[in-house]
Amino acid sequence: MKTKNEPKILIVEDDASVGNLIKTSMMAHDYQYLVAQNGKSALMMVTSHRPDIMLLDLGLPDMDGIEIIRLVRGFSAMPIIVISARDTDSDKIAALDAGADDYLTKPFSVDELMARIRVTQRHLASVQSDTPEKAVFTSGDLAVDYHAGAAVAGKALHLTPSEFKLLCVLCQNAGKVLSYPFLSKTLWGNEWEENIPSLRVFVATLRKKLAAGNCPRIQTHVGVGYQLIETD
Repeated sequence: MKTKNEPKILIVEDDASVGNLIKTSMMAHDYQYLVAQNGKSALMMVTSHRPDIMLLDLGLPDMDGIEIIRLVRGFSAMPIIVISARDTDSDKIAALDAGADDYLTKPFSVDELMARIRVTQRHLASVQSDTPEKAVFTSGDLAVDYHAGAAVAGKALHLTPSEFKLLCVLCQNAGKVLSYPFLSKTLWGNEWEENIPSLRVFVATLRKKLAAGNCPRIQTHVGVGYQLIETD
């Protein structure tokens, strides 16, 4: 029996064999799911069915997956997990920079896919459960409400779930140097070195968004990790 807490997952995949594998995995774990075989259908389903998570192939017959990510990010912060045969760092960086939350390369392990979905589900919940006594962090023009979102100079900051999670963790540990493995485990549930390029993309994106005002600075400690330096 499905519960109201189970996510509705949109599978965007034109390869029938891969789509069937993912659908079988969803059914085995009692997830609700929708299927789209091209970009146009995917965008229609995002607006009409409001899925909780999107599993997105980049090589679709009618449009590139990167374009879909950008379009969805124009109106939704829904988590997007890319599942693609494109395996170069430049492909991964392009997808993450466009707004994807995670990237899984084909061929993939079903167990790993399910683990990443669970991590994605836990992102916002973990932010709330880890919230310190002070539920709002402020520094300069930046205000981060760990339950409601972030704003710069009173204007809402549009962040993906992974970007918001990263910002919250940095704010909760302001002044501390957070290592690559720690941040990787926080965002993706593991300490894999292959996540470091993705982490760099999220940090670069955050820096751009925080540059709109007098905000804390994210300092890089080469070979170690990142530190949030509060604004005086």
